[in-house]
Parts: sequence; structure tokens; C-alpha cells
Amino acid sequence: MLTDLDTDLWIREEPLRFFGLEIGRIMTVVRLSSGGLFVQSPARLTPELKRELDALGGVRFVAPASKLHGHLHMEQYRDAYPDAELLAAPGLASRRSDLAFDSLLGSVPDPRWSADVDQTAIAGHRWLTEIAFFHRPSRTLILGDVGYHVTPEAPLSLRLLGRATGVYERVGPPVDFRLTVANEATLCRSIREVLAWDFDRVIPGHGSVLESGGREAVLDGFDWLLRTEEK
Repeated sequence: MLTDLDTDLWIREEPLRFFGLEIGRIMTVVRLSSGGLFVQSPARLTPELKRELDALGGVRFVAPASKLHGHLHMEQYRDAYPDAELLAAPGLASRRSDLAFDSLLGSVPDPRWSADVDQTAIAGHRWLTEIAFFHRPSRTLILGDVGYHVTPEAPLSLRLLGRATGVYERVGPPVDFRLTVANEATLCRSIREVLAWDFDRVIPGHGSVLESGGREAVLDGFDWLLRTEEK
């Protein structure tokens, strides 16, 4: 169920339908230096998945990517791991009033995971702020809806969506995200903060993991935005 990507780094892929199309989604699991697990965009907590997580060290932190991405099933982790902390992306606490969150994510990582995982808020969009994460030991960037990566191996529905929205064989956001940017300068600064990290691998919110060449792929996927900085 979990796929081993690197030392102390795993993913779990699961189905997700969006307006009738199967686009899938990816959960990322990081084992921290402290031994606990940092779970981003949690998947449905089946008995099999719980056994795997328990064998790795047990869940300590559960984080979404944004108020729209990665908050499903958080309640299952609260029930199964009473000592785990649920982390809220900006705007999620009001959207999920059924959950009691322990802290709000921003651009500064908590000292309890900062040795292993860095983070920054990708701001400037009209409706949401996404939290991007960087797993230092494996040089891996972890994204949500800001980072689709649709490849030829994807299901037909996702390939068609990828071509229609400009994310086929590219790492970046779909065209609807681009059309609803509220502040290009702010978003550009956020992406520059992401590009300052020394990452090679990219785990997208939807699509396939890009094992290498990630920084160049993000540069290419955001060329529509970064070009405006030069004007």
C-alpha cells in the first residue's frame, strides 16, 4: 500500500474523482528524526494502512496542502491517533469546523519537524493559500494542487484533463488556477521561495512522482508567471 521512495519517505496513491473524472491523489509520509511520522494529504485510513504506519513509527503530525486539498480523512487520524496533531492550512479551520486543529501552518516550519521538513506558504491566489513542503534529506518537494504532473502512464481521463488544462507532462497548476491569481507579484515571490530549495524529486498532488529534474520542471511549469517578473 505504501511505496518506498527514499530513506524515511513513502507515498500512498488513492483514487479521487473530480467532476466525474478520475484524477487520483497522493499522500506523502515522512519519518522524522524524532521517530514519529509527518503525514501530508492523508489517505483513507484502512486497517492495512494503519498497520503499515504503525510499523514505521506511528503518526505524529497530519497536514493538508490547502483548505481544498489534503484534508479528507483527517478525522480518521484523530480518532486512531489521539496524540497526533492536526495542522490547518489557511482557511481550513472554518471549512472543517467539525475538526479541532492544533495549529495553523504558515511559511515557518515548527521546530519539531524543521530539521527534516521545511515549508512555505504559496500565496497570491484569489481563493486559497497552499503550503509547499520540502523533505531535506531526500531533496523532495511536496505539493498539492499547485503541482499537477500528468504523464502518458496516467488514466485516459487524467491525460485528457492534463492536456486541456496545460499540465500534461509538466509540473504546475492547471489553467483555472492561473486565471484566478489575485496578485502575481506575491505568487511569484512564493514560487521563488520554493525554487530556493535544493530539490530534485517532486511529489505532486495529482499525477505521477517526478524522480529527478524537479527544479527545472517547476521552472518550466511556472514560466507563464516567472516571465512577468522580467517585464
